[in-house]
Amino acid sequence: MMSANYISTLMLSSSLRYSITSNQAALSKASTEATTGRFADVGLELGATTGSDLTLRADFSFADQLVDTNGLVSGRLDVTQNRITQLNKTATDFLKDLIAARSTDGGGRVILPPAASNLQDLIGALNVSYNGSYLFSGINTQNAPITPYTAGSASKNQVDADFLASFGFSQSSPSVGTITPAQMQTFLDTTFDAEFASPAWNTNWSSATDQTMQSRISTTEIADTSVSANQTGFRKLAEAYTMMADLGNVNLSQETFQVVVDKAIGLVGNAINDLAALGGSVGTVQQRLTTATAKLKTQQDILNNQIVGMEKVDPTEASVRVNTLQTQIQTALALTSQLQKISLINYL
Repeated sequence: MMSANYISTLMLSSSLRYSITSNQAALSKASTEATTGRFADVGLELGATTGSDLTLRADFSFADQLVDTNGLVSGRLDVTQNRITQLNKTATDFLKDLIAARSTDGGGRVILPPAASNLQDLIGALNVSYNGSYLFSGINTQNAPITPYTAGSASKNQVDADFLASFGFSQSSPSVGTITPAQMQTFLDTTFDAEFASPAWNTNWSSATDQTMQSRISTTEIADTSVSANQTGFRKLAEAYTMMADLGNVNLSQETFQVVVDKAIGLVGNAINDLAALGGSVGTVQQRLTTATAKLKTQQDILNNQIVGMEKVDPTEASVRVNTLQTQIQTALALTSQLQKISLINYL
């Protein structure tokens, strides 16, 4: 018994449309793989090993974040080191001025301008910001650490009050000339010294925290990556510049003036040593940062090679698939067009 199979144009058209849709999806995938060199759907292709791929990518992303962070930290440390170097040079030059002024008639008048200028430069250097954060504020990075030393400021008001309480007149009074060397020595070593030690320093001069910023510079290392304005070297410079700029030195007797100069010489000399050590500490962190970043980049290269090894596609094979699928789609479209022209009317 014979049977006949009937194939309608509708069946053929539906089959061709399905083939076109399917091949277009495959073409999109093949095109992506030919262009990127990696699987279009990594999870589908890797199956059970997808977890390993995700772990490698997470490690790569973490290393990449650390490299970016280290770039910002490096910029902060460069500016910090630059300011410390600048302050150290200024202090060294001022020390020479102090030694010269000590035995010079009218030395108080000579030393006042550089002292006042250096004090403002010190405050400006410690109030420097980078990328929106104050570098010498400790962890209080949103606030400038040092109060300006100007008329009406807390620091200036306190120095004026201390001087008046100790001697009975202001720094601008002609009576300054009556202050004896012993009286000035006592004032400097007690009341005045206390203004640059805690708690007075933190009340009148500084809003910085002693605690400094810490940053993770590698997967295993955390480093102190900032410097506080409360460092001893900065306080000593502030004290020396203030005493030479605002203790009425112009009207002091020569003997009393020499007491002030000798005190300032000792402070500046110690501050120079402190800043040198501080700069060395920052330099050590900079070196650690450079080494850590280099290791992270090496780690990234290794991780990237592993990721590429798992996800890579042969671009030549993918290009062949693209060409084959394009040919199949074009053929199906041509056949569809021919089917649409078939009509029973043509045969009646």
